[in-house]
Amino acid sequence: MNTSRSRMRTWRSAALAVLLTAGTLTAVAPGAQAQGARTETPVTTSAPADGVVESVVRVKVPLPASFGARPAACDWLSYLRYRSSAGPASSSDADRVLLAQPGILEGAGAFDSVARNTVARAAEQGSHIEFWALDRRSNCLEDHTGIASGDQHTSVDYYYRGKQVAGRTFDGYVGNNRLGWMAKLGIGQTVRDEYDLLAAELPDQRLRKDKVLCGGHSLGGVITGYFATADFDGNPATTADAGHNQCAGYFALDTTVSTSLGDLSGSLPDDTNLPDIGLGYGVVQAGLDSGLLSRTLSAPVLLNPETMTLLAIAGLGVVDAPDGEADLPSYLPVNVNIEATNRFLFSKDTATFLSGTPAVKDFRLTNAAVLGALMDDNSVPLAFLQSSVGLFDGGPVTDKNFPVANGGDAQPGLFGTEYKAIPDTPHGPLYTWRNYDRVGDPDDPGHRSADGTPFTSAGKEVTDIKELARSLAEQPLDFTEQYFPTKLVTDLQLSTSPQVKGLVAHPEGLTANPTLTVLAGDGLLAGRVPADLHPVVADGYQHLDVLTAAPVQNNGRPEPTSTNLARFARSPR
Repeated sequence: MNTSRSRMRTWRSAALAVLLTAGTLTAVAPGAQAQGARTETPVTTSAPADGVVESVVRVKVPLPASFGARPAACDWLSYLRYRSSAGPASSSDADRVLLAQPGILEGAGAFDSVARNTVARAAEQGSHIEFWALDRRSNCLEDHTGIASGDQHTSVDYYYRGKQVAGRTFDGYVGNNRLGWMAKLGIGQTVRDEYDLLAAELPDQRLRKDKVLCGGHSLGGVITGYFATADFDGNPATTADAGHNQCAGYFALDTTVSTSLGDLSGSLPDDTNLPDIGLGYGVVQAGLDSGLLSRTLSAPVLLNPETMTLLAIAGLGVVDAPDGEADLPSYLPVNVNIEATNRFLFSKDTATFLSGTPAVKDFRLTNAAVLGALMDDNSVPLAFLQSSVGLFDGGPVTDKNFPVANGGDAQPGLFGTEYKAIPDTPHGPLYTWRNYDRVGDPDDPGHRSADGTPFTSAGKEVTDIKELARSLAEQPLDFTEQYFPTKLVTDLQLSTSPQVKGLVAHPEGLTANPTLTVLAGDGLLAGRVPADLHPVVADGYQHLDVLTAAPVQNNGRPEPTSTNLARFARSPR
């Protein structure tokens, strides 16, 4: 371990102690700025020097008493604050503040690259803006202690073997019986949290209306739509508190600013525990209140708190030694979820999935190849988890025809359209990872499917796997989301019910401000967004790439999402 990495891990442990005790501070009324109502802690990462300062901010905004018992940390709202080191220290003095809502199963850390790139791009143009990446309140339940150690083995030992880190022992993932308070955590409270956080951080409504750009990624676009149409003082006749009057403009990243899930249809996995939308609002709410329905969105394989944590653990290996041979598959314990997830992600066909042979442990992989297998659009079969970070290298690859065959058209919104590849030789060569910016180089073997189709090309690769790993492993607020509130999605699915429809007090709010829409060219909404929105299309991008893409692309041009966000921030009207 080198000295600088050791110092970073020591800093993380100290910062972690501060963050873990934040929830014990004195309670105050929402919006107040009394002593102890707010903490801000600098974040140190291995990000390249870009003139961007990052901190994690927590503001105490207690839930109503009607929510019932919950951990003290859940009475706090959190966000990652990115700003120019050459700009003002106070948010109220920034030229603009971009406020971003995350998508489904997504945390604030997912915005790390686009936030840094946008702030840096604006600074190059003489504008000092801030980017606030919001975390949902339910992320208060996550235990980052193992990841914050900065060491992959230490993390596995913490989460699986009862080993202490920083004097703390993992209590296990939180079960449904301990999540009664989340039964009420729907779209109404989510937009209220956004309003209360803005009011606390920027108390002057006129300043908010002049400087704040409200937006989000994926489901965050729908949340922004409800925020824009909401009324926050209980009197629709007074409009200073209306959601659209807290924003100077809106931005939508591979989504639309709307109050409908229609644009995201087909992108949710079928095996989650989402209730049948044929049920009425009262029935669904009763099921959540009683615990008969799971209060968090999860699935037996892949989409659950354990697997979301494993993505960050895989990222640690890349941050530490991207080209080192991985031992994570063999170091992890054997349990049903890990075994089933590994089979789902690393089986070339149905026969391999059923037999479990060859398994991921039978291949020699670098740390970067492990993360690529988990996150790349030519490997992972779920579209909303895909980014374009390169391809396997170092040995022969073959078609991955499970769970769907290459060249088919089964549920493209769920599985994506890119051909999937997988290493072909167990117990053979060390499979490495060809990063996004080396695809198409003279030494690229140009792997092809059995039908002759190239698995990828330079124009299809946009995200640096090392940056993706840093965002997964180094952020104090997770990239992924372990405890997504089921009620947030059921509310949106039941948008015509009186209880949800009544939240749309100012429907004109959707068009009250200018909107920037940036779409992933190969993402969830490809070809499905009305032309009158005049979207910016990022060619070759997958759904996550609008957040994770590298600042300079393979064509030598600046990254389009952040470039257009910086331009929009200068003059949204």
